[in-house]
Amino acid sequence: MLDLGRILKQDRLLRALTGLNRKAFDALLPSFAQAYWHSLNPLEKRRQRASGGGRKATLETMADKLFYSLFYCKCYPTFDLASVLFHFDRSQAHEWTHRLLPVLETALGQKLALPERKLRSVEEFVERFPTVKRVMIDGTERPIQRPQDKERQKEHYSGKKRRTTRKHLAAVDERQRVLVLSKAREGKVHDKRLLDEEAMAAAIPDPIPIAVDLGF
Repeated sequence: MLDLGRILKQDRLLRALTGLNRKAFDALLPSFAQAYWHSLNPLEKRRQRASGGGRKATLETMADKLFYSLFYCKCYPTFDLASVLFHFDRSQAHEWTHRLLPVLETALGQKLALPERKLRSVEEFVERFPTVKRVMIDGTERPIQRPQDKERQKEHYSGKKRRTTRKHLAAVDERQRVLVLSKAREGKVHDKRLLDEEAMAAAIPDPIPIAVDLGF
């Protein structure tokens, strides 16, 4: 089981497991707590127990919940692995993940930390990212559990990674900030085809240089 107390006290461990240092983690925590509270239904908000009453929560504090959300996004564990690391069963790992990820997305949106999913025009790019001087576009893949269906296996098999994956296309600025992140596609889809279908480059002003690798 992970020692959350130790991890939250060590910047290096926290960054390795969540992608954030303690300062960034603490800055995000209030927005996450607010988003979590708003996500509860009225019955959950009204419910109160005496001190010490009820079953002890597996993710007891708001920091625990935020850590779990960030850890899942950074390391992408299976529910079986998450259940071992956080000491609850697989079904509860599934429940926490699907409950907390929308909360994290809301909190990051409030912090303006989420990338755009689609830019429809050059004007929209300039309005959203007025200080950007250079853009790099590349594909990124994350492994997924191999589908049972053979046709879906073929669609998601990435020859580049030699495993089944889901692929995104990302546009990053000179400060390594992700500006635009495409919707997930099957790992088989080529980066150039995905770029053409997303029309990501068309929304970037002509004076801004775009760097790509030879795959494009």
